[in-house]
Amino acid sequence: MKQYTVTGMSCAACSTRVEKAVSKVPGVASCSVSLLTNSMGVEGSASDGEIIKAVEEAGYGASVKGSDIKTSSMSNDEDMLKDRETPVLKQRLWASIGFLIVLMYFSMGHMMWNWPVPSFFENNHVAMGLVQLLLTIIVMVINQKFFINGFKSLFHKAPNMDTLVALGSTAAFVYSTYALFAMTDVQVKGDMHQVMMYMHEFYFESAAMILTLITVGKMLEARSKGRTTDALKGLMKLAPKTAVIVKNGAEMEVSIEQVQKGDIFVVRPGENIPVDGIVIEGNSAVNESALTGESIPVDKVVGDMVSAATVNQSGFLRCEASRVGEDTTLSQIIQMVSDAAATKAPIAKVADKVSGVFVPAVITIAVITTIIWLLTGQTVGFALARGISVLVISCPCALGLATPVAIMVGNGMGAKHGIMFKTAVSLEEAGKMQIIALDKTGTITNGEPKVTDMIPAEGISKDELLQTAYALESKSEHPLAKAILEYAKEKQTHLKEVEEFLALPGNGLKAVCDGTVLTGGNDKFISSHTTISETMKKRSETLAKQGKTPLFFAKDDKLIGMIAVADVIKEDSPQAVRELQNMGIHVVMLTGDNERTAKAIGAQAGVDEVIAGVLPDGKETVIRQLKKKGKVAMVGDGINDAPALTRADIGIAIGAGTDIAIDAADVVLMKSRLSDVPAAIRLSRAALKNIHENLFWAFIYNIIGIPLAAGIWIPIFGWQLNPMFGAAAMSLSSFCVVTNALRLNLLHIYDAGNDKKIKIKEKGKGKEMKKTMKIEGMMCPHCEATVKKALEALTEVSEAVVSHENGTAVVTLNGDVSNEVLTKTVEDKDYKVISVE
Repeated sequence: MKQYTVTGMSCAACSTRVEKAVSKVPGVASCSVSLLTNSMGVEGSASDGEIIKAVEEAGYGASVKGSDIKTSSMSNDEDMLKDRETPVLKQRLWASIGFLIVLMYFSMGHMMWNWPVPSFFENNHVAMGLVQLLLTIIVMVINQKFFINGFKSLFHKAPNMDTLVALGSTAAFVYSTYALFAMTDVQVKGDMHQVMMYMHEFYFESAAMILTLITVGKMLEARSKGRTTDALKGLMKLAPKTAVIVKNGAEMEVSIEQVQKGDIFVVRPGENIPVDGIVIEGNSAVNESALTGESIPVDKVVGDMVSAATVNQSGFLRCEASRVGEDTTLSQIIQMVSDAAATKAPIAKVADKVSGVFVPAVITIAVITTIIWLLTGQTVGFALARGISVLVISCPCALGLATPVAIMVGNGMGAKHGIMFKTAVSLEEAGKMQIIALDKTGTITNGEPKVTDMIPAEGISKDELLQTAYALESKSEHPLAKAILEYAKEKQTHLKEVEEFLALPGNGLKAVCDGTVLTGGNDKFISSHTTISETMKKRSETLAKQGKTPLFFAKDDKLIGMIAVADVIKEDSPQAVRELQNMGIHVVMLTGDNERTAKAIGAQAGVDEVIAGVLPDGKETVIRQLKKKGKVAMVGDGINDAPALTRADIGIAIGAGTDIAIDAADVVLMKSRLSDVPAAIRLSRAALKNIHENLFWAFIYNIIGIPLAAGIWIPIFGWQLNPMFGAAAMSLSSFCVVTNALRLNLLHIYDAGNDKKIKIKEKGKGKEMKKTMKIEGMMCPHCEATVKKALEALTEVSEAVVSHENGTAVVTLNGDVSNEVLTKTVEDKDYKVISVE
């Protein structure tokens, strides 16, 4: 996705206008404009020049993100997010308030409360009017941006919020100026009664007050919008600015942009690690909380990976740079968060559709309101006040900000805890999941075997059993041997050297130690060398039922005991599974293990369903079957999980996983904790609830405010809205929406106390039917995958078998869906549908 900075946007109508203009450019596959970050993400083959030209023709400015700043990409992003709006708006506001106070003193203080004014003005009403006129012009010049943007948008046939403010303020000013000159004429004639009537028709203070109050709202909104990107700015500030590299045997400090892949760099205690690298000398504890949210430092030794922006806490490290610049983990996290902010959630499309027609509709309502009040016999001033009130109370900004601010705050909140949502869609959809499929190895379990039980034979101590096993297994390359070696090192067991080591067929080992023959292996192997007592056999069967692997050891063909090894479940796995179930989610465990081992692990974790014997390439098929029952999220960490992660409605890569798993996933969890899965769902649900609240208030505000401003309730209740109060209400509406979104920062994403269950509706219970679509434009397997994912995203589609060679997609349906919907789904991805049969 190519990112652009867009200037000149003031409300949702602006972002909709830019989006429509760019979407029409040939070669643009998709376009998403963020009013919040003033950025635009474009996918497709169109050139930068064509895209920028389209934006400029729509009446706005655009540039390739970071193209005007000759620094690192991190600085570009940081500069783009810098709050430049608030200081400018603050200056405008203070200047406006200064002149407005003087204007209010003359227009209301003297007129209503008889506050003193210089004697020159006492009976000179024309002079009073001229002072008000001049003060209003000054306030209008200070806030000229409203008029420039507003009328520019109107001439481009794309009116926006600035247009409403400019029209309202101009109408009040023009009518007041007319009243001033009319009053001058009657004062010359000496008709003081008419003079006083015209004095009451002045709306100079309303014109100035409208502009000032809208500026107040804009400033509050800008400050709040700035706070929504705090998490992202915080991540950017973590990026080190310099690194100490070793060149020709000498250490030298260079800027971070000069570090190349393969460079050797050193990090002393207390320093930040500058780029991603591999430790080649030294050991230390590294604090990775900036990336993972995990406060406990991680021990690093030779061969381990280190990441940029983490802190070296104890030892000296010499590392080789493996990822620099935009490739570092930190840069990728920042890119994920900013990309998510640049994408649109499906729910935002409702607000976009309304915003597209909102401003023209409001202008029309304002004109009709003014005409109706004139027809009922009201004065021009009264009718105009009602029309102006309609213009200034209407706020498309609140509608446009309702979704993006919640998405941005939600993403920032997730990033703070090591939970990365790649797109706004994944943040919205994650909370709607009904089934979660968990890969066993590395997700529910640690992915590494550990010693769980030590059972020595009668007359043998645990130390003797462990020392024998340690000596024998020290020469083995088997994964289970590694578990025994680690356990022996933990217990500081003395290692005895062995000779004549042999790895025998049938999972057995044999060696000689101090003249004694040592043997070890599974029950079948050991049974061929010695006798296993019934008691020991029963113990081994019990352990096997628990999903553990019993290993037997013998000395000179005499059994000395048994050590059980297992891939133990993570400490937080049972709790995480319970939390998911409390949310009403059906938890499924996928594993390649046999049924007995799988059920043992499943029982310990507490999952609802265990699917055993699943081969790596079979996970995708299982996910396809589960999707018939409801929306499915797949949680995995390996390369073999990538097809299943892609197939699922939401793919979640855990523990940062492999690069392939991350690419295939929609959500990336930086830590290896399963508890982050319910936390991600909790955050998604909270964000969606927040968006619903924002949209509700944005819509209800306009539904209540516009009729009140138009004066519908005047004949019934006598409720009349002054344009100044309308402007104040408009200012507060956007501020309230942004402030409500900031409440997401108070969410405790690991607190399960307020979790609510959702009901699972079975999909696919009706009779299945198939449709064959003939499609033009598919050239490769990537095209196939794009069409397949788009079609299978439809609730009614169970499966889509796509072939670019045949140019077809055979769609299996479990519900009614029209040919038009299928066609649009494919054509939205830029492929042409010839027919649907």
